[in-house]
Amino acid sequence: KAPAPPPMDEESVIRLRNAIMRTGRRLRTTAADEGLTATQSGVLATLVREGPKRAGDLAAAEAINPTMLSRVLAQLEERGLVSRGPDPGDARCTTASATGAGRLFLPRLRARRADILLQRLGELAPDQVAALAAALPALEALARVDEGRP
Repeated sequence: KAPAPPPMDEESVIRLRNAIMRTGRRLRTTAADEGLTATQSGVLATLVREGPKRAGDLAAAEAINPTMLSRVLAQLEERGLVSRGPDPGDARCTTASATGAGRLFLPRLRARRADILLQRLGELAPDQVAALAAALPALEALARVDEGRP
């Protein structure tokens, strides 16, 4: 059995956080280029990925308050990306879903983000690209750590 790798020191953790945050910030600007805020983009992505959701469940999934979610949904609805209606099981609740236009918009946004990453990867040395590819399983596991937690 191979020995466990040493834990990351504080400086390495800070460097990792900074790299993730700076890259994420650049990718989020692609949504702004398309006229969406990061929150609007996240809400739309959740609705496309998970299907129709009650507003309360969507607010919890996106970690935003219901009032903010209502504004976000109204803005997405104005653009024709989301529709809202009464929940079939409980008329007191609102359900939101991505429209056909919303489902088409998201792949375009993802493609732009992928293009940005491909451009940046093209500026790295081949061994750096290989190191990132090798780190993907660990980065994906890191991204899933909080799944299922309240």
